[in-house]
Amino acid sequence: MTGQLTDDCFASGGALTPLGEALALLSARVAPIAVPERVPIAAAGARILAEDVVADRSVPPHDNAAVDGYAVAFDDLDPAGATRLPVAGRIAAGHPLGRPPRRGEALHVLTGAAMPEGPGAPDTVFMQEDVRLEGDTVVLPPGIRRGANYRLAGEDIAAGDRVIAAGRRLRPQDVGLIASLGRAEATVYRPLRVAVLSTGDEVTEPGRPVGPGGIYDANRPALIAMLARLGIAASDLGVRPDRHDAIEAALAEAARGHDLVLTSGGISTGAEDHVKAAIEARGGRLWAWRLAIKPGRPVALGRLGQALGALPFVGLPGNPVAVLVTFMLLARPLIARLGGEAPVPDPRRWTTRAGFAMKKKPGRREFLRARLEIAAAGAPVAVKVARQGAGVLSSLAEADGLVELAEDVTAVAEGDPVPFLPFSELM
Repeated sequence: MTGQLTDDCFASGGALTPLGEALALLSARVAPIAVPERVPIAAAGARILAEDVVADRSVPPHDNAAVDGYAVAFDDLDPAGATRLPVAGRIAAGHPLGRPPRRGEALHVLTGAAMPEGPGAPDTVFMQEDVRLEGDTVVLPPGIRRGANYRLAGEDIAAGDRVIAAGRRLRPQDVGLIASLGRAEATVYRPLRVAVLSTGDEVTEPGRPVGPGGIYDANRPALIAMLARLGIAASDLGVRPDRHDAIEAALAEAARGHDLVLTSGGISTGAEDHVKAAIEARGGRLWAWRLAIKPGRPVALGRLGQALGALPFVGLPGNPVAVLVTFMLLARPLIARLGGEAPVPDPRRWTTRAGFAMKKKPGRREFLRARLEIAAAGAPVAVKVARQGAGVLSSLAEADGLVELAEDVTAVAEGDPVPFLPFSELM
């Protein structure tokens, strides 16, 4: 696969790019690259559908009983009082009546049983707890409506309906819907092949001794877990040192056999931040760099050079909170678009009340970690997690989602309405 990214180098040191502009660039400059494949329907969950599913049969395929009870022709009922009818047969799911129906009879039916067709066919079903049996007859009370507890063929899906459009990431209910059509397989896009690596002399692989001034790598395991939630088994390229040659070699390794390269750290403007220079040394381009968001200003979106297969590239910050927040906001929609998801899902924001007060600098979009609590009036309130530093990973673990404060917001008072993005919309 080859990423479809056009060149638009973003000059270093320039103005910060607003988040909305960066997302618009994703939409305009990235095209799907995933290829379709057929998989067993049981393996299609969380995969992106590659072609419309059009029903070639109706579901249910026949009229059937919605409850256990007694099926009758509505016109045989006495509207003014109880009706007594002989019980002349029994129908269970998968076991039809086996003869033509007759007027003036009741049929004992079980849920899902196919209703007989033709003259005199029943069109109404009484629930068994609403009737009284007396020997071989059933006493039916008045007041039922015609068609009660009677499901028509095609009530769920009619033959010829487009059941699911291509581009949807299949949920369990979608998989069940496709299976209800009798499909043993689904055509889905093959998951992207994503290479993940961390950079930094101070970063140590978990499980190994950490040196003086060192830290354990939380970013790479977290990113790989995020990708797994999107159905992607990432290639783990480990931790690379803060050296230009090492980063360049790592990018060359990542380009082989992958569709996207995802890094954390080394993308800012410090003396030991070599990722940007290594990309440009191989002919790559960054078309967005340094975003007007908090946390996560140093984020690079672009492509590697032709020598590296012109792969899409996302360089995330080094601080773990910034890594995960920018992945949710930017890498996730990029992956969705590359992988064939359409339309690319825009996370839904729920309006809630602020359980905090604060001031904010204008000109940047801020995302606060918050948990939802129920106020005395019963309405949810977003309570800001106390520690908001970009390196305080425990703050994400304590939160239910993010409060989003737009660029023009300069202050929030307790009780103000604020947009809340639950993590369920971002992961």
